[in-house]
Amino acid sequence: MWDALFNERDIKEIRTKTTTYLGVGAIAKIDDIVGELKARGIESLLCVTGGRSYKLTGAWDYVTAACARHGIRTTLYDKVTPNPTTDAIDEATALGRSAGAQAVLCIGGGSPIDAGKSAAIMLANPGKTAEELYTFAFTPTKAVPIVVINLTHGTGSEVDRFAVASITKLNYKPAIAYDCLYPLFSIDDPGLMTKLSPKQTRYVSIDAVNHVIEAATSTAANPLSIMLAEETIRLVAKYLPKALADPEDLKARYCLTYASMIAGTAFDNGLLHFTHALEHPLSGVKPELAHGLGLSMIVPAIVEECYPACAATLGTILRPLMPELKGTPDEAHKAAKGLETWLADMGVPQKLEDEGFTENDIARLCDLAQHTPSLDLLLSVAPVPATPERIEKIYRKSLKKMD
Repeated sequence: MWDALFNERDIKEIRTKTTTYLGVGAIAKIDDIVGELKARGIESLLCVTGGRSYKLTGAWDYVTAACARHGIRTTLYDKVTPNPTTDAIDEATALGRSAGAQAVLCIGGGSPIDAGKSAAIMLANPGKTAEELYTFAFTPTKAVPIVVINLTHGTGSEVDRFAVASITKLNYKPAIAYDCLYPLFSIDDPGLMTKLSPKQTRYVSIDAVNHVIEAATSTAANPLSIMLAEETIRLVAKYLPKALADPEDLKARYCLTYASMIAGTAFDNGLLHFTHALEHPLSGVKPELAHGLGLSMIVPAIVEECYPACAATLGTILRPLMPELKGTPDEAHKAAKGLETWLADMGVPQKLEDEGFTENDIARLCDLAQHTPSLDLLLSVAPVPATPERIEKIYRKSLKKMD
């Protein structure tokens, strides 16, 4: 399908950088990875994670055994929360610096990975703060080596150059993207993801779907991002119901993990636009809001706005969810309503009003979407102009279920 969009003068950048180990039992590869770190002269490792899953999954046992075997010291920071903050990044960095950490191991989903990636930059740039990093007061070109053990099938952060953190006092949730943020190695082991709760299972897979809806339709989209989008949605449509029905279904977890990984590669190439730019203010204002839930509440309205400009692409990639789509501009509302119905069928029927947002919040959300550092870049690559009026319209239409 992408060949219909071919333009010989349109040069695209294709990025695939991280070595990722994908498969049940891949956690055992941590021994080889730690051995490689040792061979590079690394003696001390900062481990960044949340409070529970790194132990409950058994990942930590593999890490400590491998580090003991190869003689690498570990320093643990296990205070990362959902929607990690710049304060937490500074705290983790200070702990790592005091221990002489020369590399960072991130264990968890998107929040610990993003916090750990950010700490890797801070360790390589003494004298700087995470707030300076996320307000673009400096442009980093280096980070200490990053290794990721991914524990959710949604973020894509284990294979890309992005990270996100909140500046709490400003309600800002900016994103950064630098080549030095690519992990050196990552582990995607579906066996570590069977204990995800039903809510987490839904939200992370919805995150992956949003990644590719945006990556396939931005002005930076390329053949790879479009191809990966179609496959990601096909896999999520088929295997998310199976994982919800049987959380221990390893094939389902494997396919969802692969879908998440290729979705990360897709938006590393095609970038993101409306859905993430407009979700970040939601969880910036309400840090307790799950990222995937925030995305699910606004993506139908965004699809309706964008569909006429990229009907052929959206019609194709969304067809696993809505086989009747033809990819014509006149079916924008049909596609949006169908997506909303699919989300509800997956157990996520909420709209903004259900999570406490009202008409009175729209002006603040619009202001944050347009003025939070980095979000302007996302909005600039949207397939239709991200005017203030359109942003307001999307938030307003997302308050309630579509007619």
